[in-house]
Amino acid sequence: MAIIAFWSDEKRETGQTLSMVALTTYMAIEHNYRILNVSTNFKDQTLENCYWNTKNEEPHSNKIAQEKVSTVGIQSGIEGLVKIIKSNKTTPNIVSNYSKVIFTDRLDILEAPKTKVYSEYLEYAKIYPEILSIANRNYDLVFVDISKNMDEEEANRILEIADVIVINITQKLQIIDKISKLREENSFFKNNNVLINVGRYDKFSKYNIKNISRYLRMKQNILSVPYNTLFFESCSEAKVVEFFLRLRNADEGDRNQTFMQEVSRMAKTIIYKLQEVQMRR
Repeated sequence: MAIIAFWSDEKRETGQTLSMVALTTYMAIEHNYRILNVSTNFKDQTLENCYWNTKNEEPHSNKIAQEKVSTVGIQSGIEGLVKIIKSNKTTPNIVSNYSKVIFTDRLDILEAPKTKVYSEYLEYAKIYPEILSIANRNYDLVFVDISKNMDEEEANRILEIADVIVINITQKLQIIDKISKLREENSFFKNNNVLINVGRYDKFSKYNIKNISRYLRMKQNILSVPYNTLFFESCSEAKVVEFFLRLRNADEGDRNQTFMQEVSRMAKTIIYKLQEVQMRR
């Protein structure tokens, strides 16, 4: 049981959400873990749109995904969950009651707040550490996509309880420099449980994995989720599950093999890192 936080110090797009979607969907198919994806976004349903049509709140395919209707409250999602937590009526599986099922006993999604009022969102954000701690008792792996709209204090509270932190960057020198400076000024980000991921990765860039690792003086390889047209299209069409199932037995010459290999490498790295963290406890 562990919490894995996806985070970025960059306000611009880093591919953070879709990197987490790629990883967790792959792991739900290939590994025997019970996984929860937690979206903390404000007025952004990027994560949810990967799995179902958010306009009518119906999963894309009933054969693959299904919605679990809450049996403990009228409101669904985090709004209903927060009410139950504040009323001290929590149970071990309370988070799953307010989540949507993608793969039964493999992958659930806790949606972002539906409010469009920022002050209300900030109130919900304060409860996320408690939600994650409760979920961590009932899921093998809890992944949280930390929103750029969240207050720094609340984001830091999540980072402090995370077993593994994945910092998301792009292949721009300015961003790589910012991460270098962050690691120099804040020892927290040099901890052994911190990994770096390059979203929308282009292997032909001068700032490839090898050069970024050398620039940041990191012994371990940087992770990456390569840019893949079919993957990004599937995310926008609520077909990400079909994308991974279709490529599960793809031929070696398939043009998507590099993408799948890198996502697999990320999964193996995070599993190994979690084992390291647990051994040190």
